[in-house]
Amino acid sequence: MYGYGGYRYMFDWTYLLVLAGLGLSLLASAHVNGTFRKYSGVRAMCGLTGAMAAQKVLQLSGITDVRIEHISGNLTDHYDPRSKTLRLSDSTYSSNSIAAVCVAAHECGHAVQHQLGYGPLVLRSTLVPAANFGSTLAWPVFFAGLIFSMRPLLTAGIILFSLAVLFQLVTLPVEFNASSRALKILDNGHVLSDSELAAGRKVLGAAAMTYVASLAASILQLLRLLILARGRDRD
Repeated sequence: MYGYGGYRYMFDWTYLLVLAGLGLSLLASAHVNGTFRKYSGVRAMCGLTGAMAAQKVLQLSGITDVRIEHISGNLTDHYDPRSKTLRLSDSTYSSNSIAAVCVAAHECGHAVQHQLGYGPLVLRSTLVPAANFGSTLAWPVFFAGLIFSMRPLLTAGIILFSLAVLFQLVTLPVEFNASSRALKILDNGHVLSDSELAAGRKVLGAAAMTYVASLAASILQLLRLLILARGRDRD
């Protein structure tokens, strides 16, 4: 039994699902940080900084209306489709490492997706409000359903959380495609050598795994909600 409402509290084994998800996320984070750190110490032979590489990739892609800005932080790089702004972090903007060039090119990949109206990116942008709403209210609504033994609230909580999971699921092809586009442009534009591209694949591959781990952790959380709701129905 669980410690909700009139239920006597006993060990909730579903916390193991939470711990498994946390473990996956920590492993993925450690991997991407270690890989980025390794190739941040390797200078790209082209000599371009992340900002310069971004400008080069945008130019090769025929994109002239995207601004490049510096943003504080480490690996906080992102592309904002609303303002058509590519923001590069401290670890990317002024660095001329292989890691910086590849991360900057990856963000340019999102700008290319935006220009082409790439379906999954459009869908992800559409899902942002619903995903934010769902992730904010899912747990309060669900636990209210547990406490007051109200099945409609349990169902609503599960549906709300599912919106956040759907957003993460749609994010996967967006991120993988942006990396694929970036590496192809860097290759065709002769920005990086073959050996440097191999290193870039490791950097971007490690970054992509953080999204995979995040999705897996959310699916485990969703499974936990379903198990808790089912247990409430039985009791």
